[in-house]
Amino acid sequence: MSHLEFEKPILELEGKITELRHVNNDDEVNIAEEINRMQTKADKLLKQTYSKLSAADKVQVARHQERPHTIDYINAIIDDFTPLSGDRNFAEDHALIGGIGRFRGRSCVIIGHEKGNDTQSRIKRNFGMARPEGYRKAQRLMKMADQFQIPVITLIDTAGAYPGLGAEERGQSEAIAKSIETCLRTEVPIISVVIGEGGSGGAIAIAVADKIYMLEHSIYSVISPEGCASILWKSGEYAKDAAAALKLTAQDLQELKLIDTIIKEPVGGAHRKKEEMISAVADQIEKGLEELTPWDKSEIIAARHKKFLQYGRNL
Repeated sequence: MSHLEFEKPILELEGKITELRHVNNDDEVNIAEEINRMQTKADKLLKQTYSKLSAADKVQVARHQERPHTIDYINAIIDDFTPLSGDRNFAEDHALIGGIGRFRGRSCVIIGHEKGNDTQSRIKRNFGMARPEGYRKAQRLMKMADQFQIPVITLIDTAGAYPGLGAEERGQSEAIAKSIETCLRTEVPIISVVIGEGGSGGAIAIAVADKIYMLEHSIYSVISPEGCASILWKSGEYAKDAAAALKLTAQDLQELKLIDTIIKEPVGGAHRKKEEMISAVADQIEKGLEELTPWDKSEIIAARHKKFLQYGRNL
């Protein structure tokens, strides 16, 4: 498991516990007592550390390489998943996964960013940064959900849309804008969950939803802290200050009434207990779908429009 800077004291304790477990000693009772004592101390320290994370710390947790990814959620909670590839215009974008399947017995379309979990897959997935064809694929899938009247689930985990020359030449900003427009016009329920990093237009392109959830240690912002620091302070050294100023944590966004619910993570973050985290997300999605079902086409669009028009007015 990759480790975070602020976790060092916890990791040292856990390392000592591991060493003790492999010690051959006749006095097994005393060793077991020492292990229990140290484990209790490590658990307490872990809980204390994660109860007072700064915004910059949460950025690190949200980016943790071992957090559950979109593929993990799909494999665990979507039955009979059939991936649907391509935008019918240019190409397939591996940074944005989309398809149809069953969520707890209910047919649905699922769309999500995928960063990859090793060097090869990260390169293939472009580190979760979608190109225009990815957002055009998302539009196609949302229109398909409309046609068959099945809900849409989107999972957000991206540093942002890909800013490369090719993406700009193929109309990145237009693709994002059209994706947002498609979300607003979709006549079925849309539920979005920020499972890691929600970066800029690359995130909101598929997150204009009836229910917006964030994991406890996820982030959602108009720009990365590093990008903000380079613009405002002309130096990436001020990324921590930028993280605090951006109000990008789930707690900040709930206070600003920009999201609906925070999904609690296991102590120590989603990466420590993936199955528990995935189950909690599935439960919240199911609850959201139950609240939105049955739906009326015109009413659900009107409610979605009202939700986003209220942003900034209801503080």
